[in-house]
Amino acid sequence: MSMEKETTARMSNGAGTGYEEKETALSPEDLSEMLGAGTKEVHEKAENTQFVKDFLRGRIRKELFKLGAVALYYTYTAMEEEIERNKDHPHFAPLYFPVELNRHEALARDLEYFYGPEWKNQISCSQATQHYVDRIHQVGQEDPVLLVAHAYTRYMGDLSGGQVLKKVAQRALKLPPTGEGLEFYQFDGIHSAKAFKQLYRSRMNELELNMQTKKRLVDEAVKAFHFNMEVFEELEEIGKSIQEDVLDAGMSVHGAMDGDINKCPYHAAKMAASGGTAYACQMAMAVLRHPTGQVLFATWFAALAGLAAWYLM
Repeated sequence: MSMEKETTARMSNGAGTGYEEKETALSPEDLSEMLGAGTKEVHEKAENTQFVKDFLRGRIRKELFKLGAVALYYTYTAMEEEIERNKDHPHFAPLYFPVELNRHEALARDLEYFYGPEWKNQISCSQATQHYVDRIHQVGQEDPVLLVAHAYTRYMGDLSGGQVLKKVAQRALKLPPTGEGLEFYQFDGIHSAKAFKQLYRSRMNELELNMQTKKRLVDEAVKAFHFNMEVFEELEEIGKSIQEDVLDAGMSVHGAMDGDINKCPYHAAKMAASGGTAYACQMAMAVLRHPTGQVLFATWFAALAGLAAWYLM
């Protein structure tokens, strides 16, 4: 049985409840454990879509990155509208962290950076994104407890793997080091992502839900991953018609490995974190052989540490 240590100071969630340091023994019936186990397979499938693999290699088309930000803007606007609508619902209120988590305003600033002051007139919701948005509104209005699954799927990923994507995109697209165009990935209201994720999982586990509802939440989280994959696949199709040179961030370390890291960066992080010394050395040598490897080395291993915390949760 895994142990989770909650080390969180006061964090605002409407009431600003404080948490004292404590250890909580997790059970396979805890919601966070059920969600992690129940979405593992679909999580790996999502990571293996061509769009995500290309992104992680640093091979990013700027127009596709912009369209991805558009999809996220519509998705988070819908989700945060429904979260606000249901902020007092007993099965969601403990997870209401607007200051720490809300993303739609940050995405609006990113879109203004990419498209200019008239950005709202230049974007539209794609078909795949609209399916995702419609589902979020449906559960928010008809079955609010299922919002827990959508919030978990999006926010916990943003606080983990999203931080690697930020570094890759910043380098590949030559974005300013001051963060313009990447505010989506910056959580100014969270001092420690690890501590916050522990707090969030603890709050989920404390929700008074029967086993049937927990299973429904796992099913909804799987659906959320599928919606995300549909968006990735749509972007990949759009990319086939875009005549633009691919920008390469120089993260060829993925392709230099013979399997797992190319297949799943979270698996690579797990191996490194679990003491795979030979594997870690092989990966380090691959990075250092690249002309820019010395610069990327520290950043990459810091990112892997963050990914491991999410994958092993």
